[in-house]
Formats: sequence, structure tokens, C-alpha cells
Amino acid sequence: LTTPAVTVASLLAGGWWMAAPLVLLLGVYPLLEAVMGASDTTEPLQEGRAHDVIVHLHALAVPLVLGVLLWRISLDGLTLMCVAGVASAGLNNGASGIVAAHELGHRRPRSKSWWTARLTLFSVLYLHFTTEHNHTHHRHWARDVDPTSSPWGRGVYVHVLQTIPRQVMGAYRARPVDTRRSLVVEGLFLVGLAWMGWPFLLGYLGQAAVAIYLLEFVNYIQHHGLRRGDDERANATHAWESRQRLSRWTLMELPLHPSHHLKASTPYQRLDVHDESPQLPFGYYGMFWLALVPPLFSRLMKRQHAKAVTG
Repeated sequence: LTTPAVTVASLLAGGWWMAAPLVLLLGVYPLLEAVMGASDTTEPLQEGRAHDVIVHLHALAVPLVLGVLLWRISLDGLTLMCVAGVASAGLNNGASGIVAAHELGHRRPRSKSWWTARLTLFSVLYLHFTTEHNHTHHRHWARDVDPTSSPWGRGVYVHVLQTIPRQVMGAYRARPVDTRRSLVVEGLFLVGLAWMGWPFLLGYLGQAAVAIYLLEFVNYIQHHGLRRGDDERANATHAWESRQRLSRWTLMELPLHPSHHLKASTPYQRLDVHDESPQLPFGYYGMFWLALVPPLFSRLMKRQHAKAVTG
């Protein structure tokens, strides 16, 4: 819970402290990730309610972060320092909040956990995600029809511009009434923010944009270049895995993505490693910087995939 705790504290402190989460997630974490190395250990030290409490706290921290952010904007306006706070809030809400919403979105529909996921996704204007993810992505992952799976050679910038509208359309095809209702609710909320003042609207849109980019960056790397035919049965070779300790611990085992796809109902703390899966060259924090340079990203990913194929 370090990421949301630091984000809330930095927004409360104000000033240049609001850039602290940027330094933490984009500077400190990639370095720590490299130092801490990887681990294939997957047995949790203990079972019980603690894992469930942790994922709910991450999800509920998102509206808390947003409340503190809007309060800070009401005091300072949308200054340069507040823009850093907006970016910090977006990083938290993507790296902490949407990861938790993804986990809770796989719980029983209409349950308290499911509604908590909806609240988190509403906070970043991505209510359609649960519908598209559960009904389209988990059915078609690593196929051409899946809007979140990227082919070889596609850069992250092009991918983000393509995948967002395609996912909205996919959610609408799967659940038109729910998706239409979600878009209307989000639109009305934005109108209300605009009525309160343009700084509130711009701040809200800014943090949502950062959070959505982080989500789609993760989607981008999780299946990049790995394709299967329409009649081909999915297996662990169709998703990238990372065993870097820091990414696993801070992102609730999200890097063990093949295990999640093979049985989506598995709680995050029970996900396992798969030796047949291709391994990312770095953890998720290091991959963030690598993806920003598409030619270098493509070269290293193809090299890793060739290594996985040849054993």
C-alpha cells in the first residue's frame, strides 16, 4: 500500500511534494526492481482475509486520492505543481487502483467486491473495462480480434490510440445496455465537474488519461506479438510473464499473467509461474521506459521470444 499512501500524503502536503509519487514509481521503483531481482516462489506465507483486505484498500484508495486531488485544486488552482499532483494521482490510480479493479471485477457480478471495482473504474472514466475484459479479452486473448493484444511492430502510442475505441465498441457489442448506461453516467459526471469549474474538469480528465495509459501499456506488453489462430486452444505461451519481485509484490501478482488467463477465477495470491511462458526482459516498471522507445522495445521483445522458443 506504499503507492496510495505516498500519493495521498503528497497531495495533502502540497507544493513540490506532489511530485513524490512520480519519483517513486518512475525512478525509485525501476531501480529497486533491478536490484531485488526475480523469484519463482508462489506459495503465500499465509492465507486468510489479509489478501482480500489489501486488494479492497487499493481499490477504495482511488476515490480517496481523487477527493484529496480535487480539494488541492480548490485551494491552489491548476498550477504547475498541481499538474504534477494530477500526474501523480493518475499513476496511483492506474498502477494501484485499476490493478485492484481488475482483480475485483472477476468476482461475482453485483457483489460488494464487484461494485467496488465499478467505483474504482468510474473514478478513471473506464466503466466499460470490466465488460470488455471479461467478455471479450478473456475469450479472445492473443487473437487478432482482441483489441488489447498487440502484434509485432506496433508501438505503444499507436496501440493506445487504436485499442481504446475498439474496447468501447467491444463492450457495447457484449453488453449494449450496460455500456450505454456507463457512458451516460460518466458524461453527466463530467458535465457536473465542468459546472464546478474548468480546473476540476481538467484535473479529473488528466488523472484519468494517465491511469488509462498505464492500463493500456500493461495490456500492450502482456500479449505483444503472441498470436493464436481462431481454432487454437490458448496456453501459457500466449502471454508474457515476469517474475521480478517488486512488480509482483506491488502489483498484486499481475506479472504472472499466463496463470491468470488459464484460470481467471484464481485469487491473485494463488497465481503460479509457468516455465513455458515467454519472459519479459524486465519487470513492469522497467518495461514502462522500454515501451516508450518502440524500436528498442520491439528488438528486445523479439529476442526474448526467440529465446523462449529455442528453450
